[in-house]
Formats: sequence, structure tokens, C-alpha cells
Amino acid sequence: MYEKYSRQCLPSKQYREILGSAICVFNSNNSFIIENILNTDQAKNFKWSILIDKVSGHLLPIIEKTITTKSNNEIAKLFCEIIAERNRIIHSYQATDSTASTDDPDHQILITKHKDGRQEPITEEYLLKFIAKNQKLSTLLYSYRDSLKNDTK
Repeated sequence: MYEKYSRQCLPSKQYREILGSAICVFNSNNSFIIENILNTDQAKNFKWSILIDKVSGHLLPIIEKTITTKSNNEIAKLFCEIIAERNRIIHSYQATDSTASTDDPDHQILITKHKDGRQEPITEEYLLKFIAKNQKLSTLLYSYRDSLKNDTK
């Protein structure tokens, strides 16, 4: 599929919409993680301007020092899984895959290569599962934030 703004072949609009949504929900949760770190950090050891510049994986030890100490490791564990999946999406490459389920007549899709050499198409189903995992994380983060508010009452 071609667009006015690019001469390069692109996946279908629907695929790109889901892909964009997947990136947006991850970015939203990354910011929400930072908000919860800052709300937990009573000693004010962390600053938003420093945290926002960190690679997502570098937030994990900070989550352990803050959020996990006030709750459990469920948020940290899920965020770690999501980061790994996001990395597979971001570090993917575009290819033609006529076996992939897509509405694109040119069969353009992203494919990722895992560190063990295994290749995997980034299908719409993969992206929707990623979005659903992010929703679960968002729900956990909201519950965590609400528990902090209740602790201060």
C-alpha cells in the first residue's frame, strides 16, 4: 500500500492504526509508571525530568525500590514482559509475508527476530494482545495509585 506522503510500500491502514495504538498505550503506561514512582517516593529521591529520559528497562530497578516495596512485584513483572514485547515491535523489520493474515494486498507486515534466531511476524493478533497486556498494566497502576491515596487518608 502506498500513501501520498511516502513512496515506500506500507502495511495496510488498519495494521498501521493498531501498530500506532500499541505504541501509544505503551508510552502512556511508561508515563503512568513514572507518575506512580514519584507518588511513592516520599523521600523525593527521583525527579520526573530524570526518569522521563530513562530507557524503559532502566526504570525496573526504580520500580523495585518504590512500587514493589509498597505492593508486590506484579507491576514490575508485567512491565518487564511488556518492555520485551515492545522491543520486538520497535526492533522489527518490514517484509512481505503472503501467509500473514492481513487486509493488505501487498502483504506488508513487520517481522521480529528473537535473540535465539527465531523469527516471528508481528501480526494484528500480536499487537492486540500487546494492547490488552498494557490495559492490564494500566488497571494495576490505577489500583496501585488508588491504594496510595487510601493510605494517606
